[in-house]
Amino acid sequence: MATPFPETMPAAMPSDGRNRAIAPGTARPARRRRGRAWRRLARCTLVIGALAIIVGPGAPAARATEDSVEPLTQTALALTADPVHGHAQFARYCARCHGASGRGDVNRRIPVLANQRFAYLVRQLASLSEEARDSANMHHALSATVAHDPQTWADVAAYLSTARAPSHTQAGDGRHVALGEATYRILCASCHHDDAWGDDDGFVPSLRNQNYAYLLSQMGRIPALHRRGIDENFAALIRSLKPDEAAGLADYLSRQRGPTPRQ
Repeated sequence: MATPFPETMPAAMPSDGRNRAIAPGTARPARRRRGRAWRRLARCTLVIGALAIIVGPGAPAARATEDSVEPLTQTALALTADPVHGHAQFARYCARCHGASGRGDVNRRIPVLANQRFAYLVRQLASLSEEARDSANMHHALSATVAHDPQTWADVAAYLSTARAPSHTQAGDGRHVALGEATYRILCASCHHDDAWGDDDGFVPSLRNQNYAYLLSQMGRIPALHRRGIDENFAALIRSLKPDEAAGLADYLSRQRGPTPRQ
């Protein structure tokens, strides 16, 4: 399965539906570009409902798929999650691509999952299982009966969300980091928060501890709607980024490291 692991395994833990465990400034050269970004933002109204149904060809199928994802997600979130069982299932179905510690693969653009948010992981497993998100490898991994089970999603998500974040990730060349930070604070921080921690309440992922190559590749794929339930306005916003803005944003985010705080 392709879509992270602690050194010591935590004991089984109940989920409250979100698995909440208690566990600078912008550079002057970017000011003029920030003004342009603000104007683009005004033209591309960001709809927070990131799983809104896309209107257009194929929309009925997308609606049916998304309608099936929501109840499955809520079912998994309501279960008692067992990270020990999740570790075993991850090792069986996921580690071949995502690595034994869930730290991904830079060369194959496979994401780091270690220390990602519990609710977001559950949502993505449900979406991939229902093929509401494109990934032939993930669809194959989740085709096994046990991997298609909401209990398995909750267990694997519990394991990954408590896994140790990598101490090092691939970063970009640094040329556009200041522009990337300005872009992030204008376009992204309202949902992903100041330090890219994300939010369990809205299935908003943490963008910390991720490799530059993966982040940049996703900015190229989101406008193509490979996540079929993604909001059109959000895709348009990503599409509006100029190459140096996208590279700077990916570079800035790849330098945001350390554990994701639990709400």
